[in-house]
Amino acid sequence: MANEGDRIARAGDYVFGLMDERERARAERDLQIDPAFRDAVLKLAERMRALDTVGPSASDDRWKFVQRRLAELPQMRLAGLNGSETQPPPVVINKIERKPYGVGLHSLGGRLGVVIALALLAAFALGYLAGTL
Repeated sequence: MANEGDRIARAGDYVFGLMDERERARAERDLQIDPAFRDAVLKLAERMRALDTVGPSASDDRWKFVQRRLAELPQMRLAGLNGSETQPPPVVINKIERKPYGVGLHSLGGRLGVVIALALLAAFALGYLAGTL
């Protein structure tokens, strides 16, 4: 039984036509008997249908359409801009203005930290001496 990632990859190969004759025949047989694979192929085909609004045209036009759709994505907004069109980077805080306070790894401890360290050192020394006698 194939896992979900393998099923999606195989469905992608089938939808994009990347399979040879033998693999395609096996995939078509699996479409009839395997409902999970059939659902994966249908989902992927539905997603790819959104890109098919260009209609039957040359592959160059189709690729330009895909590039235009990718450029419209929010994460691609600053990808092709010149240096003058970009905004300045945000301000980064490099130092802490006030001393850390409270309890935790970020606090320095002060006198209490020194007292606790000395108490622990004494306890370990007494434990070591008691263990060796």
